[in-house]
Amino acid sequence: MRKIIIFTDSCCDLPISFVEENNIQVMHLRVNIKGKDIPDDLGVSISHKNFYKLIREGEMPTTSQANVSNFEESFRKFVKEGYSIIYIGFSSALSGCVNSARLAKEAIVEEIKDADITIIDSKSASMGLGLIVYYATNMLNEGKNKEEIISWIEENKLKVNHWFTVDDLNHLKRGGRVSSTVAIVGTMLNIKPVLHVDNEGRLIPISKVKGRKKSIRVLQGQLKERIVNPEQQVIFISHGDCLEEAEHLKDLILEEVNVKDVIINNVGPAVGSHSGPGTVALFFIGNDR
Repeated sequence: MRKIIIFTDSCCDLPISFVEENNIQVMHLRVNIKGKDIPDDLGVSISHKNFYKLIREGEMPTTSQANVSNFEESFRKFVKEGYSIIYIGFSSALSGCVNSARLAKEAIVEEIKDADITIIDSKSASMGLGLIVYYATNMLNEGKNKEEIISWIEENKLKVNHWFTVDDLNHLKRGGRVSSTVAIVGTMLNIKPVLHVDNEGRLIPISKVKGRKKSIRVLQGQLKERIVNPEQQVIFISHGDCLEEAEHLKDLILEEVNVKDVIINNVGPAVGSHSGPGTVALFFIGNDR
């Protein structure tokens, strides 16, 4: 039986310690900020603190996906070492990474007929993708085979709830997620949108809430209403350099819901370029999204 290696991309926003401990292969998206092209490598090349400091000072980063040749080179190395590859990718509605991975797979299979590469479109973003990778990694560590891991992901990926709020609508406006009018009026009236990721893997505004504290409480309410078997779940919270508010959301949740564990981490540069500083996001498993 072949050894299995799990691939993902840097939009997973997982803690680097977890990635390194479990030998997860991360394809790096890239961020151009202040004229420098930097890999999004989970906080190594640029700290999350410095990245958000630059945005607060007015820098407007742009992002680019991992390209076909990046995937081809990385996949080929492990195929030649006899691995089965499972790549769990950032939502295809938000990035072309999954498509790049598919093209790389086609090129490799043409050359190495028995190459075993599975490409999964997670339809997820940030630590929603991270949550799927986390569970897949735990299954691998428990000795589950490739088919069991892939089957679990496909059965459960559309149960991964993504609920988040942003502090500044202008970043979403730049990415075409909200209109200029909504951004201007919302900013004037201190309106904070609550958004989620739908079954197609798209960012969808759900409601508008007046004030930051209320918007964070709405996230807690969504979890309370939608989570299944909370005592068996590790839930994830990601944030755009606003740890105190992420911790506050954790406290609100633990006051009312008994979950197995809560893992908090930063929103990395690739996602944070579009959501901006002050983003707070919550991820857990429900019956559906």
